[in-house]
Amino acid sequence: MKRIEVRIYSENEELPHLLEGNFFHSLELFQIGEKVPSDTPIMAVATQEGRVVGQMLAMIHRRHILIPPFIYIHAHVHGEGAYLDEETAEATFPTLLHAMTRELTRRHTLYIEFSEIQKKMFGYRHFRRTGYFPVAWQEIYNSLHSKTPEERLTDKAKMQIEAAERKGLKCHSTSDENEVGKFYQLYRNFYKMKPRRYVPPREYFEQISKSSEAKVFVTTYDKKRLGIKKASYENKILGGCTLAFSDSDAYLWHLASLRKSYRYLHPDTLTVWHAIQYAHQRGFKHLHFMDVGLPWKRNPYREFIRSFGGKPVAKYRWFKCNIGIINRLMKWIYKL
Repeated sequence: MKRIEVRIYSENEELPHLLEGNFFHSLELFQIGEKVPSDTPIMAVATQEGRVVGQMLAMIHRRHILIPPFIYIHAHVHGEGAYLDEETAEATFPTLLHAMTRELTRRHTLYIEFSEIQKKMFGYRHFRRTGYFPVAWQEIYNSLHSKTPEERLTDKAKMQIEAAERKGLKCHSTSDENEVGKFYQLYRNFYKMKPRRYVPPREYFEQISKSSEAKVFVTTYDKKRLGIKKASYENKILGGCTLAFSDSDAYLWHLASLRKSYRYLHPDTLTVWHAIQYAHQRGFKHLHFMDVGLPWKRNPYREFIRSFGGKPVAKYRWFKCNIGIINRLMKWIYKL
């Protein structure tokens, strides 16, 4: 086999002509990351005789934790990368993984995370050899090609959607800075007590809303119906999500709503339903829910997502902590 060479890029002007189709390892997402103050995109590009055969994008996030107060950085890679074909992926992935891990370790990241690996066992021995440990994770996807979304809904979900629409809730895509800003604030408040979840800054959502390969949706409710008598009757945002498109599938990325404050209006149900309909109407084969969480027996969020007809899939997320003693301990705990 001809030699594969890997080069690391941190400036989009220096990038060669990349493979297209995979949004999570694309030039567009790289450029979005460059415009977000707390993020740094890193692209590893594999070439063979001058031709790009694979690429892997990692996003480095700077995070602030208030209790206890400290700042750290971590890196996240969505998926295994983009490749010419499956055969090329098998041959090129180990080289890209090694080069990316070395670069991210050099940049003093606290930990590295790989999520949304398409096949559960893909790269297993290569991750292990490079010092990663696997954590069992739950993922859910909806098939959009064999049946209509309406056929897969549970009776409870149908009733909630009908009730939400009857009471005046509406969901639409938006790139309006005011609406995107309100959704960001809602999302931030929704996850402020969940330190595991990374909340991107407002600029990230603003860039996503302008992307050709992603959308921001907001679910609104007329303030008049709430009895709010003010000069401005601007609709109140009760929920929202982001949707990304990669290859032939759609990915529900960020999701939040005021589901407890407005439980009888079901803003979470209507938001997810609109995203599913949007993906189906545009011919995508599947809708993936990107962070369902750990596979606990009792997981209310997982059951909520499954009410739309989704199929659960057991997969791994791969982690590597760059504090040696902690990584060795975690590898011992997660001996899979």
